[in-house]
Amino acid sequence: MTAPPPTASTRVPPAVASVDDIRRRFPACARTHRGRPVAYLDGPGGTQVPGVVADAVTDYLLRHNANTHWLYPTSEETDALIAGARQALADFIGAAADEVAFGLNMTTLTFHVSRALGREWGPGDEVVVTELDHHANVAPWRALERERGITIRTVGMHPSTGRLDWGDLERSLTSRTKLLAIGAASNAIGTITDVGAATDLAHAVGARVFVDAVHYAPHALVDVRRIECDYLALSAYKFYGPHIGIIYGRRALIEALDLPKLDPAPDTAPERLETGTQNHEGIVGAAAAVNFLASLAGPGRSRRASLERTFAALHARGEALAAQLWNGLRAIPRVTVFGPPPGSPRTPTVSFVAEGRSTNAIAIALAERGLFVSNGDFYAATVVERLGQAADGIVRVGCSCYTTDEEIERLIQGVREIVA
Repeated sequence: MTAPPPTASTRVPPAVASVDDIRRRFPACARTHRGRPVAYLDGPGGTQVPGVVADAVTDYLLRHNANTHWLYPTSEETDALIAGARQALADFIGAAADEVAFGLNMTTLTFHVSRALGREWGPGDEVVVTELDHHANVAPWRALERERGITIRTVGMHPSTGRLDWGDLERSLTSRTKLLAIGAASNAIGTITDVGAATDLAHAVGARVFVDAVHYAPHALVDVRRIECDYLALSAYKFYGPHIGIIYGRRALIEALDLPKLDPAPDTAPERLETGTQNHEGIVGAAAAVNFLASLAGPGRSRRASLERTFAALHARGEALAAQLWNGLRAIPRVTVFGPPPGSPRTPTVSFVAEGRSTNAIAIALAERGLFVSNGDFYAATVVERLGQAADGIVRVGCSCYTTDEEIERLIQGVREIVA
């Protein structure tokens, strides 16, 4: 999976809504803190929600709320809304609607799939994970090490570049490998990994591939057919939706999973992955988030085509914001910036530390200036440890579709003042 090419322009092409227009759709962008407008630079941990998403959730709860598969109007409306949401998310990732399932969050869904797969594995079988990954794509597989006696192999990263050690990946994949668990993008330092090439390597030795696309999906359009992965997970609250998880799986693989389920529950994909009654309003909201993103490009021949135009433009703008942020922070004495440099495959998420200042102190001081950032390890604890920052973590700045050049300049100036 490779990202669209970077651009030096900081403007969204005319075919896509301007940043000012986008911001008008987010009520949160009107918030102030201590007399200053709030800049939400915490998107990697969860984005703000446009009004149309909140409206869709409210409309469902107030006008259509019911359980599924019964013979009265609100139940039938719920069935139709869920079916429509599956199709919207399928368009979002390039899948078929019966390959899309919903759940509490990406972590819970990954544990669910890992336990089902693990029932088939035992001593001598291996799963490959990476140092670059969020632990939601590590811990579920490590649990099988204890429960099933499998072996976990961990692919290293290069702290100096923030990239995977590709040679280590190739060496780790063997005839004993049952699954490769790999992230499309690092939520800690923004590295984009070519998971399509990694999938080719894994399939060549007969292994399946589970991709964590949670941090990638808000910044570049996922295409599971191009990646050819077997499973892929993402979270709607990272791309302007409510707190709900989504998982893709090839239909035949979903229906072959040895899942814990109630006897009367469906055996067919994708419902057999959905244990119990689902968060219907969250599912409706996730579809509304996809439609919001498609709407930024205006009418198109299909929802997928509109999404392609939106993401090409927003990714290009994100590249420019990331370069502005990276270069501005690196110019500040005693500040260290992590991850791939501008022009490399990366998301507009940049992390840093400042000599003599704790990450807590930096985050608090920036918040006083209306600049909301996150700090710590973001459940990507191995990345932070390999960067030598396990004791205090790192400060993470993430750009979203509503982020402006002026907000990035405010952030750079704020860090400059705090460090000085």
